[in-house]
Amino acid sequence: MGMIILALGLVLVVEGLVFALAPSRLEDLLAALAEIPVETRRYLGLGAIALGVALVWLARGLGA
Repeated sequence: MGMIILALGLVLVVEGLVFALAPSRLEDLLAALAEIPVETRRYLGLGAIALGVALVWLARGLGA
């Protein structure tokens, strides 16, 4: 349970940095994302999930 809380905290820190440091760029990013086809966005999401799972697996293997 502690790892889940740690992971959620880290996600919130990274997401918060985007909003705090570059709020106007976030609007540009959302406009650019709207132009990407739905299937491409789906594959990007699946790739992000796969990378996240691999990183968690690696961290657990390293003893974290």
